This record gives sequence, C-alpha cells and structure tokens, in this order.
Amino acid sequence: MRAVRQARWRPAWDLDVERDGAIVPIYFRGDRTEGSGVYGLEHEYGVLHVLAANGIPVPRVYGFCHDPRGIVMERAPGRANLATARDDDERRAVLDHYIELLVAMQRIDVGEFEALGFHRPTTAAELALADLPRWEQSFRARKRRPEPLIELVLRWLHAHLPEKRTRACFATGDAGQFLFEDGRVTAVIDLELAFLGDPLADLGAMRSRDASEPLGDLSRAYRRYADLTGEPIDMGTLHFHTVRFALNTPLAVAPLCADPPPGFNLAQYLSWYLVYGRLPLEVIAEVEGIPLDPPPTSITADVSTAASAVPASRFGVAHDVLVGLLEGGERSYATDTALRVARYVREIDRHGARVAAQDADELASLLGRRSDDPREADAALEARIADAGRDETAAIVRYLHRRTLRHEVLLRPAMRELADARFQMIRP
Repeated sequence: MRAVRQARWRPAWDLDVERDGAIVPIYFRGDRTEGSGVYGLEHEYGVLHVLAANGIPVPRVYGFCHDPRGIVMERAPGRANLATARDDDERRAVLDHYIELLVAMQRIDVGEFEALGFHRPTTAAELALADLPRWEQSFRARKRRPEPLIELVLRWLHAHLPEKRTRACFATGDAGQFLFEDGRVTAVIDLELAFLGDPLADLGAMRSRDASEPLGDLSRAYRRYADLTGEPIDMGTLHFHTVRFALNTPLAVAPLCADPPPGFNLAQYLSWYLVYGRLPLEVIAEVEGIPLDPPPTSITADVSTAASAVPASRFGVAHDVLVGLLEGGERSYATDTALRVARYVREIDRHGARVAAQDADELASLLGRRSDDPREADAALEARIADAGRDETAAIVRYLHRRTLRHEVLLRPAMRELADARFQMIRP
C-alpha cells in the first residue's frame, strides 16, 4: 500500500491499495478541520450516491471512514483546471460537456435529495437565499471583529431578492469543479456544498471558480445553458447568485483570518477573503452603475502624498533573511505555508504603513472624523452601513473596493493562483 498526503489546506490522501492481487487507486477525502464549513462529509457522501445512480460521472464511492473521518472513493482519471487544457478547442469542448451535465443534474427529481435531508425551498425568498442563512449564522457565531464589507453585501442581498423565481432543483453549490480528459468531463467533484435552490445558482458560482481556475468564455457557456434548457438567462438573478455565492467564502474565513488557529494557512485564506469579497463589490457596482477605480499597479501607485511619507522599517533585512531561509530549505506543506506568510510579512514591513495610512485617510473622509484605532473605525463604518442611503452606499462600495485592491497588492507575493484575479463580465 502507498499513501501520499496531498499538500493542501484540507486533509486528503492519494492511496494505492492492493485488492485481489491488483492495485486500486483510492482517494481519501478527509473532513474539514478548521471549522469553516456548514455541511458534514455525510452530506457529500449521499450526493455522490444519488448522482451516480442518475448516470452523472462522479468518483465511485467505496465507503465512509469514521476514524479518521473521510470518504473513501475512486481516484478518478483526468486532471482539474481547464487552464491546463491542450488548446482552446479542448477547453470549449470540456466546458460544453460540463454544461450538459449541469443541466442533467438539475433535472434529477428533487425528492431524491429530500430523502437525504435536503431542504426544498417553498418561498421565493428561500429559493433566492439558498443556504446563505447557514453561512451567515455560522459567521455571526464566530465573528471576531467588525466586517463592514460583509455587512454591506449582506444588506444588499436582502434588499435585492429575486421575487418571481419558483423552480427549485439540485445545485452543486461550488460549481465548475470537475476532472477532464480528451475533451470530456471524467468526473464531477467537490460536492460538499450541494443544496436545493434556483437553477441559476450554479451559473453564478461558476464566476467565482473562474477566478482561480479559468473556465473559458462563460458568456458562451451560459448561452449554451439557455439553449439546452429553453430558458433565457435572467441577468438580475444571475448577478444576485454571483454575489450570494461569492460571499460564502468571506463569511466562512473571516473569523479564521481574524483569529487564526495553530498551523493556519493564513496567506491562502486571506487570499480567498480578499478576492471573493471583491467580486460581490464589483457585481454590485455593475448592477447599481457605481464607477470603480482601476486596480493599482503597485502600492505606491495608490497612496496619497501623506501616506507615502510614512517611512519603511529599518529592520526589513530580517524579513529578507527569513524568506531566503524558507526558500532554500526542504519544502513541505508546513514550510510552504510559512514561506507564504513570510513573503506577506515582508511586504507589510515595506508598505504596510502606507496602506494603513491610505485606508485611514479615506475612511476618515467617509465618516467625517478620524480614528487611530482601525477596529473602532470599522465598527463605525458598519454602523453607518446599516442606515446608508443610495449615494452613501455607493461611496462606501468604492472605498471598500479600493481598500480590498490595496490589500491584495500587499498580499500579492503570497497569493499564487489568485494574484491579480479578474472576473469575467457576462454578455447577455
């Protein structure tokens, strides 16, 4: 038997198991350990069985392990991430096939999922919100600091619920995750966030997936979806579900970024927090006609004269030494996690004071007063959001967007696949 733990944030192993003289490739999908999820592994275990019974290509499930907790499944053939496709033709073919599978999954009788304990929405509000109340409840129970961006987006979502949607179907939740080979999807994977909701929920979620694993031309894919279903895409509902799904990530990881547990992969989670907090702001701005500033090309390109005057630390050489030691040492998941944090801390030493000063300058202008305590200032901004009118909300959206982009530039050396992430505009 061979066991290799995957170098990633959740426990998972590739196993080679001997059975009747033959080697069986196994994937062990372990349970989350950092407390950011709202579903248990049993949830995904049941989904895999239902989808397989309905002809959807998913990894074959061999069983459920209770100690350690995990799903024992086939290590399905193929590879992830359409950025690795051999050319655009293969990328289009695979995405076309995935859209076909998405439509097929949405046509499965929802009763089969209700038998697993899934809740079927009965009102337009329930259909729109999907599982957002789960994520919000978890967030509020774990909240450690003011989170004005999250509170603003939640307020916008509750004020913009689609009112005329009625059909509930199976949704994969975190759509756009699959393995592929020779122009075809070999397995739909990562179904832990599945629920019953609006058919457009998965299309909205694909816009988030595309930021880290480029899927190709989503406008073309959505037109194919409309052709297969015979229904035009309701752009308002699509934008709503783009915002709703993207916000799940900040809701899940904000408390962890504020109070990290031991061994926490801060750079990865903070990347998710920033990028998937920015996406809702950009969609809201598109819907509301709010002009946004372009991304800064560097820290110094987006700071005021006063902020630029803040001196860098004279002790920065220590960060250079630390980064060099970690880069030159034996690489493991733990040391790689430390290296990413070290690179981030080096940028904070070089530019953090400038970014903090710019944040404070702009926030003082919004609030009409200055606070030397960033937490107190964010709490004041949260309070302002609760009563903000349209014009003030637009100003807050623009401020939070600029602030998020500045912090992404600060984190950029540690962001990997999310560095300079951009979101596709959807053409109706």
